[in-house]
Amino acid sequence: MALAPLSVALMLALSASAQAGEEGASPQDFKSLHQRMLDMSRELDAQRAQIERLRDEVDRLELAQRGRGLSAPPTDTAAAAPDGAQQGVPRDARELAEDARRKAGTETDGERSANAPPQVGQAQREEDAQRREQEKALVVREHAPLFERKFTLDAGFSYSYYDRRQLALSGFLALDAIFLGSINLDQTKASVGTFELSGRYGLSDRLSVEASLPYVYRDSRFVSGGAGGASSVVSEVRMRSQGVGDASVAAYYQWVKESQRWPDIVTSLRVRAPTGRDPFGLKLIQPDGDNNNLNIPEALPTGSGVWAATFNVSALRTYDPVILFGNIGYTYNRPENFGDISPVAEQISPARVALGNTVQLSGGLAIALNDRSAVSFSVATAATGATHTTAPGGPKRRVAGSSSNSTTLNIGASYVLPSGWTFNGQLAAGLTPDAPNFVFSLRGSRSF
Repeated sequence: MALAPLSVALMLALSASAQAGEEGASPQDFKSLHQRMLDMSRELDAQRAQIERLRDEVDRLELAQRGRGLSAPPTDTAAAAPDGAQQGVPRDARELAEDARRKAGTETDGERSANAPPQVGQAQREEDAQRREQEKALVVREHAPLFERKFTLDAGFSYSYYDRRQLALSGFLALDAIFLGSINLDQTKASVGTFELSGRYGLSDRLSVEASLPYVYRDSRFVSGGAGGASSVVSEVRMRSQGVGDASVAAYYQWVKESQRWPDIVTSLRVRAPTGRDPFGLKLIQPDGDNNNLNIPEALPTGSGVWAATFNVSALRTYDPVILFGNIGYTYNRPENFGDISPVAEQISPARVALGNTVQLSGGLAIALNDRSAVSFSVATAATGATHTTAPGGPKRRVAGSSSNSTTLNIGASYVLPSGWTFNGQLAAGLTPDAPNFVFSLRGSRSF
């Protein structure tokens, strides 16, 4: 039923009344006409209330959409209203709601453009874009350097724990039940703490250089049983060592900046120098005279002993609110000549040592909780080839058991303090026997 304004209804009623008077209508007809006018008035009031309710619903939906940063809906009430509401409201009701909306604004178009503040949706979109950039910068800082002309100081500490057990049997079985020979039960529990100080400077918006110097503290306990062939005899010796580790310098270059089609692509080259104590030529000693199965090195190494270069390619892609990242790298260890590599006391064996090269793969995701904190999850694996030694004038020999595959599951979190310091914590759990049992690291950095 089409609606009409109250004034139009009254005019129609009066006209009908006058016409009825001219035709000599009865008082019953006037009473019926009066009742009809009252019914039309009540119906019109109810429909006006429905229009007001629909208009309030449309306003609420518009504010909700703008609060989420969505574009403002069309000004046409019929287009903005839900489908069900649009079908249930007559056209005249929509026109009345639209007229009321127009009358509510007293400013002209020119005054709105000159004096009106930014729309709620526009301001929210700008705020969301700025927040996403801050969150991305927070996450990117974890996996690639920020390319800006600032000096960044980075200080970190990591703690690694290893627990290795080995059973060695030297003998034979008699009558398929009795073992004749020596039993050697070995267990090594090693804790390695590393404090590393790094400095990084951005030469341009694509090139950054870095230098790092670690200090290594090692604490190892060696447990061995089976002295004299008896497995009940167990010896334990503790050894500590500390010193400067292998220093390194690195350069980062951003080849591609993230766009709609491409992720951030960063390459890096790190060169490590053998500034720490190398593991070659360390003699084995027997600290317990009652257990000839326990043999430990006279000192613990703090470096690899060779020059090494690592080339990495990293990619990072934003899918708000998740950021995906991946890395592939290759480490080349340059062969070195050593005057002595024999672990036997009073024996010197010069040789050329070629450590196995390493292929690294890692990938994961990071989630920015807000503009100050983020969490990340990743898996990293490193496959290292076997080590080979070559004695002067002799053939190249493979060192048995020197290849490895270390895989870890990493969970990290970061937080930015109001002072500008960024703190990052990470826990890595070993997934393969060659990986450490766990690694905990904490690092703080700040740009100046």
